[in-house]
Amino acid sequence: MKKWIFTMAAASLLVSGCQTGGDTVKETNQHEKNHQVRESSASKVEGFSFNQVKEAAGKKVITNPENVLVLVNKEYNLPEGYAPNDLVRPAVRFSFGNEKIEKSLMRKEAAAALEKMFAAAAKDGIYLYAVSGYRSYNRQLAVFKNEMANSGKAKAQQAVATPGQSEHQTGLAMDISGKSVQFLLTESFENTKEGQWLAKHAHEYGFILRYPKGKENITGYQYEPWHFRYVGVKAANIIYKNGWTLEEFYQNYEKM
Repeated sequence: MKKWIFTMAAASLLVSGCQTGGDTVKETNQHEKNHQVRESSASKVEGFSFNQVKEAAGKKVITNPENVLVLVNKEYNLPEGYAPNDLVRPAVRFSFGNEKIEKSLMRKEAAAALEKMFAAAAKDGIYLYAVSGYRSYNRQLAVFKNEMANSGKAKAQQAVATPGQSEHQTGLAMDISGKSVQFLLTESFENTKEGQWLAKHAHEYGFILRYPKGKENITGYQYEPWHFRYVGVKAANIIYKNGWTLEEFYQNYEKM
């Protein structure tokens, strides 16, 4: 079990392990440059926490699912029966109105960020609508079975997460749409003013486009211009500026 946390102290330990002995002036300067690079890298990831994992029944199960940066995909599973303990209903527009149902919920931190993002969009004349947020294990199971019955197992696995592997179960994801596409979750959303605003500004509020076009081989899922995932402003900005997926964020910072 590993917990990936990078700090300035860790960077200092790396530097202290460099032996200079009878270094020349040139070697000393290079050592100082390396030190600066390590410090710069460490400062960018300070405080980030990554998956803690244990093996159970042949699966990689996440033991810290409450982590805002939790990576849930076809490799990493949420614990059986996991449900966030801080679910709330964000004060935003929903495609289904004021109906109080499971999919209107998000974790408290993510919900507050969603409210800020929707309010900022409205100031720009863009009116976003939340469509589907939290989804329990049992609800995900029903959705998956329905998709499998309609399109077969292979296609279902590309479009819908297997129960226990859905970001919606974390309470950190929200499917977003708009009137211009009749509140549907469709690829054409990318060409709407709502979809374009989100693609440009979501990271400013801690959200990332979780399943981008051209990254299907990395995420394991088809392109979803409507699916946004809260990771916090700091991580979202890094991911956005580098054009990464959440998987690539993990891979690159684990290397550091």
